[in-house]
Amino acid sequence: MTIRLYGISNCDTIKKARTWLADHGVAYDFHDYKSAGIDAATLRRWAGVVGWEVLLNRAGTTFRALPDTDKTGIDEDKAIALMLANPSMIKRPVLASGDTLLVGFKPDIYQAAGLGG
Repeated sequence: MTIRLYGISNCDTIKKARTWLADHGVAYDFHDYKSAGIDAATLRRWAGVVGWEVLLNRAGTTFRALPDTDKTGIDEDKAIALMLANPSMIKRPVLASGDTLLVGFKPDIYQAAGLGG
C-alpha cells in the first residue's frame, strides 16, 4: 500500500514526521504543496474524512495575517478556497494510506495506525 506524506519541505513538523518514518523503516512518497500544488478535489475528499476544521491551520502566520474579513464566516467552501490560494494554511503533515488519513504529526498516532510496525 502506498503511503503519501503531504506538506511543505521546509516545515519543522514535516521534518519530524519524515525523520520518524525513516527511523521506522516506512517507505513513503512526499508531495510538496509549494512545488506540486494541491487540487480542490483532494481537499474536499480530505474534508469529507476529517472535516475542513481539522485541515485549516488557523494557528499559522499565514492565516493570522489574513484580513479579518477573510477570517470570519468560514465554511467548507471558503476554507478550501483559502487553502488552495495559500497551501501553507493546510495543517501539516497530511499522511494518506488507503483508507487512513492522518492530519498533524504525533508519533503515538502514527504507531497506533500501524506505521513503523
